[in-house]
Amino acid sequence: MSDKRLRWGVIGTANIGRWAVNPAIQASSNGELVAVASRDEVRARQFADQGNIPESCGSYDELLADDGIEAVYIPLPNSLHREWTIKAVEAGKHVLCEKPLAMSEAECMQMSAAAEANGVKLMEAFMYRFHPRTEKVLQMLREGLLGDVRMISSVFTFRLTRPDNIRFDPQLGGGSLMDVGCYCVNLSRTAAGCEPVEVQAIAVQSNSGVDEMMAGSLRFPNDLLATFQCGLNTRRRESYEIGGTEGYLRVADAFLPGEGDVVIEEHRDNAEAEFHPIPGVDEYRNMVEHFARCVLDDTDPRYPATEAALNMRTIEALYSSVRAGGSTVKIPS
Repeated sequence: MSDKRLRWGVIGTANIGRWAVNPAIQASSNGELVAVASRDEVRARQFADQGNIPESCGSYDELLADDGIEAVYIPLPNSLHREWTIKAVEAGKHVLCEKPLAMSEAECMQMSAAAEANGVKLMEAFMYRFHPRTEKVLQMLREGLLGDVRMISSVFTFRLTRPDNIRFDPQLGGGSLMDVGCYCVNLSRTAAGCEPVEVQAIAVQSNSGVDEMMAGSLRFPNDLLATFQCGLNTRRRESYEIGGTEGYLRVADAFLPGEGDVVIEEHRDNAEAEFHPIPGVDEYRNMVEHFARCVLDDTDPRYPATEAALNMRTIEALYSSVRAGGSTVKIPS
């Protein structure tokens, strides 16, 4: 294993970078945050000064032209992920891109092909997958502690109060499914260990035309069902429950648990609830350290871009169901 530190740049001044990912890179054991770029030079300098970032760039292209930067984190609006990921990999940069990786399965595959052609790594920034609690849940499922998994239910909602928030902009890839429902879809697919064969969904549209709320269902092989709710207009909720033939699990604060200690609540037939404690951790730091190790040791990311493409395949099918009035949409294998 190399003791080298990966030199990072950040394309964009989004709050997710400011408050979560940028500090995680700075705190990581194998990374160094070198520069941040904005389309406004003054904004870039102010952002860099506030975040203790050594360098700032007045354009994204300027950052990509810096040979001293080896990897970039992209927290731009969803509709810009494909464009700037491809530009970054063509500049020889490894890319950690915010979720959802792109606007469609086809875009994800284009980005994956571009990364492979240029010999660099590409990964979608779903940080919850790197929390040890998520890893423990998946281990418990693999070991069959719940018997055969039959049902998965998840929810992720929070309330936006500003109508000019980019999550309400359809041109930027807004909407509740793209912003938070994608976590529920990803969790359902990961816990199921396979891909859904059909979906259904209904939604309430915002004034701007994006899905402000959505409720959906995914049917997997072997009669496994998953349901979810997501929204941008209700009080914050984030949890999931996985039910099997011999028991079920409940997980609160499912995707953003913070850095405090958390638990997995396990219920089995004719037994009292068992609580599995998980020590607190920064899941963003775990994610960026994993990606840096993959780059420095030339190993494949745990979750390749092709996995992100499968998530988008399901999301696209859910949107098709909404447009069809909630009708069942089959997903080709």
